[in-house]
Amino acid sequence: MEIRPPDPVLAILRRLWASGHAGYVVGGSIRDVLMGRVPHDWDMATDARPERLLELFPDAAYENRFGTVAVREAGDVREITTFRTDHEYADFRRPHRIEFGDRIELDLARRDFTVNAMAWGADAPQVGGPANPALVDPHGGRADLDARILRAVGDPEARFEEDALRMVRAVRFAATLDVEIEAATLAAIEARSELVAHLSGERLAAELDRLLGAERPSVGLRLMALTGILRVLSFDLDAQRGLPQNKIPGDDLWDHTVRTVDAVPVDRPVVRLAALLHDIGKPSTMAEGHFLQHDAVGAEIAAKLLDRLRSPRPVAERVVHLVRHHMFTYDPSWGDAGVRRFIRRIGRDALESLFALREADNLGSGQPPGSHELDELRRRVREQLAGDVVLDRGDLAIDGDDLIAELGLSQGPTLGRILDELLERAIADPTINDRPTLLVLAQAMLTEDR
Repeated sequence: MEIRPPDPVLAILRRLWASGHAGYVVGGSIRDVLMGRVPHDWDMATDARPERLLELFPDAAYENRFGTVAVREAGDVREITTFRTDHEYADFRRPHRIEFGDRIELDLARRDFTVNAMAWGADAPQVGGPANPALVDPHGGRADLDARILRAVGDPEARFEEDALRMVRAVRFAATLDVEIEAATLAAIEARSELVAHLSGERLAAELDRLLGAERPSVGLRLMALTGILRVLSFDLDAQRGLPQNKIPGDDLWDHTVRTVDAVPVDRPVVRLAALLHDIGKPSTMAEGHFLQHDAVGAEIAAKLLDRLRSPRPVAERVVHLVRHHMFTYDPSWGDAGVRRFIRRIGRDALESLFALREADNLGSGQPPGSHELDELRRRVREQLAGDVVLDRGDLAIDGDDLIAELGLSQGPTLGRILDELLERAIADPTINDRPTLLVLAQAMLTEDR
């Protein structure tokens, strides 16, 4: 397949070549092009030192001590990194010392996997001569791509001791790129998986998000369990392995979890994360074959895990909410007021996510697609939301200011209690939701208190 970087990238490379420097596109962009995928980034590498890059590109900015310069070209920001070799990975994540180099081959030798250790470009051309860009593949990355194999560059244990995140990336790549981890590389992950504990929560969360964005996250999740990474990420998730589930013959609780994650549509990342965590409370609540209160316990465990992973607060709150309510029940005998109370308890914005989680949970339990009761509840919820119904305080025809002005109330528990009681009555009977009626009811409540 022909490698043709975008014009702004080519413009940067041509300026490097014209200035007597090597210029290459490196890493994941080459891998993606050869796989027929659209690259997200076009990272570049050169023998030009950062100071020289700032001379060649006056609008550029030196981003960090690792030799990366951000260059603005045609309205986009592109990163160029000086060839380098890394030394002394004492924290199992980033090199404490780097050396700039002059050859692309040395730069590629420090990369994680052979499929990411390819480059396309050219060394500095002879004076006045043309650059002849070509693929540089010293570690057999293209052959590994053709064979759908993920192999570490050089000694895999050494690569993972340098940067423990590479192990998490490996299982993510297995899922997102549909490749098989080569045996020695997989064995090295199993041997060094405990080093994942040195990684920051943000790094782990970012990789987990990417893994959950795969068509079949179960591929990477099962590898996480097999290699020991899952145990480092979450003891409670790892404890699901081997725990009887009694839903699909031969499946344990972990099998159910990964099936549930796969069953969530890929465009619902928050629900996929909730699916991963929805039964996280079961191992600690198991007693005599039952998992009493596992939803409430699981919500607390999920909250602590997401806090450790530094998940954005809105995401964490939504996921914990879904975990806490995923065991909701529906009785067809409910009246419309019962449906409205359900909507109020779950919240308008969370309803579709919760229904999607329940659908996935059913599929992960071996049930056929579609559920009569769930479909009926969905229909009834839609009907209520389409009507002029009261679901929260904001829907009431009066508010606290009205009660203060008309009844002489002041801010405090009594005001809040009356508003909540009015809300409950309006949920049960929306026809009372007019200002005069609510004021009469509020006055009666206040008189009863006295």
